[in-house]
Amino acid sequence: MARVTVEDCIDKVDNRFDLVLLASHRARAVSSGAQIHVPRDNDKNPVVALREIADSKLSPDDLKEDLIHALQKHVEVDEPEAEAAPPMIHTQTPTEADAGGEAQFDRMTEEDLLRGLEGMAPPPEPEEETE
Repeated sequence: MARVTVEDCIDKVDNRFDLVLLASHRARAVSSGAQIHVPRDNDKNPVVALREIADSKLSPDDLKEDLIHALQKHVEVDEPEAEAAPPMIHTQTPTEADAGGEAQFDRMTEEDLLRGLEGMAPPPEPEEETE
């Protein structure tokens, strides 16, 4: 194939600087093992990338998206938003309405608390007396 020039690619990518960015990104991808879409003809990776762009084997928009994706540090994934939790509707019980709307709490004595805790923990092991 004849030598590829910037003029061969400029009708595909308008800006020469964008062309350099896209071709260099594609050349790095080829050197990393990406499949090429034109015959290599003993050309180096930048020339292969330019030939792919010139022959319209790769879309410039796809190359731009791939370049942007490669440069992103944090990739956002479009996930459906979680539905908002329904509001907690608190209806007053008759005893709360009588108490002026204040909440009633159950009270526990210290002895009840200790009895409950004793049921949760294993009993202590008896100590052996040494003589």
